[in-house]
Parts: sequence; C-alpha cells; structure tokens
Amino acid sequence: MKKTLLPYILSVALLSVVSSLGVVAQNVQLHYDFGRSLYSSEQANRQHVTITLEQFKADEQGSWFYFADFDIRNHGSSGAYTEISREFNLGKQSPFAAHLEFDGGLNLFGSFQNSVLVGPAYNGHNADFSKTWSVQLMYKQFFKGGSNKSLAAFQLTGVWGLNFCGGKFTFSGFADLWSGYIPSWKADGTQKKGLIFMTEPQLWYNIHSKIAVGTEWEISNNFIYPDSPTGKTFYVNPTLAVKFSL
Repeated sequence: MKKTLLPYILSVALLSVVSSLGVVAQNVQLHYDFGRSLYSSEQANRQHVTITLEQFKADEQGSWFYFADFDIRNHGSSGAYTEISREFNLGKQSPFAAHLEFDGGLNLFGSFQNSVLVGPAYNGHNADFSKTWSVQLMYKQFFKGGSNKSLAAFQLTGVWGLNFCGGKFTFSGFADLWSGYIPSWKADGTQKKGLIFMTEPQLWYNIHSKIAVGTEWEISNNFIYPDSPTGKTFYVNPTLAVKFSL
C-alpha cells in the first residue's frame, strides 16, 4: 500500500513546491497514465504519474509558449521533457508568424535527442476566442545524442482549442508529424529513419475557473521504444487528470 501511494504523495509535494516557489505557469496538470496497464510487456517501465507545467503568453510582437513534463516514480522524478517556443507576428493583422522552438530533456535511460525548429505558422481564432487553431510547418534540426547522429528533418504541427457548453468543457491538443529515427533497426545494427506521428487530445470539464478534471489520450506511431519488442508501432495511452490554473 505504501508503494502504491508514494507516487501520489510525491506528486502532491511537488505541486506544493511549485506553488511556493512561484513558478511562472498558467496551469499545473497531474496525470495518471494507464499505458503500463494496457501494454504490460511493451511498456513495463512506463511511469504511472506525470506532472505538466504549461504556459501561453501573448504580447505585441507575438507569443511565448512552453510546457514541461515530469515523470514520477516511486523513487522520485525519472524524466523531464520540455518544449519552448517563440512566435513573431508577421504584420499586425496577419495570421502568419515566424515560429522558433526548442525540444529536449533527460530521463533515466539517457537524454532525448534535442532539437531546434524554425518555420512559418498560421494562427487563427473566432471572435470570442472560444475556438483557436494553429498550423506550423518547420525545419527540424536534431543534435547528436547517444548513438544517434545529428539529423536534418521536418515537422508539421497542428494545435487547437475549443471551449463549448458555455465554457464548461474544453477540447484541446496538438498533432505532430515529423521525420527522424524510429524504434526499428537494420540488420547491421544501425537505426532506421522514418515518419513519426503523435497526437495528444485533451478533454476537460471545468469545475470552476481554477480546477478542471479530464483526460488526455497519447496516440502515436513509431514514437514509443517498447521494453519488449513485438513489432508493434501504434499505441494509445490514456490518462485521467486534474488541472490547477494558477
């Protein structure tokens, strides 16, 4: 029982630390991930608990956005991943912007292959901002990491947000398609390259302005490196979650 409760105790403690330090974030999300239960052999080491910090901030020149994921295990945090982006508006009334981004992080098994991205973005919204969307087509440069060499690639990203039922529900998320190394190897031991897809739609019920409960579904192909290879490339990992707006 103690081992079962420990991740939650650590999660609540980390949330308290985040609040006490005044970390600049719009919201903090606590997710319980069911992936290990659904794929007990392929994802035997997948974490059950993830904490996400997220912020979007617009200004006269464009906008900043970042999120940071912290994977929590019995012994503490086992990994951290972040994406930080900056957009510069291309004209006061133009829907187009220049998008700059950094993706990267660390985990128990090594580091992610860090990357930088640059390219155009097309952004839009309806009159009351209850519907927002963005499409980005970017050049992606992977840095050398572990056994992987540096790699020039591309990424297509779509982002959306939809508030409905008088703002009681929010449907949001992103979808990424990019080229890079995939979890498959050639006969000579070198890693194959290919297309990777991942989307993470979220559905939230907004209890009030500060607290929401909901779910996130990580749907991916050629993204997960299974603990026990079975040839499977497509995975669906749902979560139950609570979100605290700061």
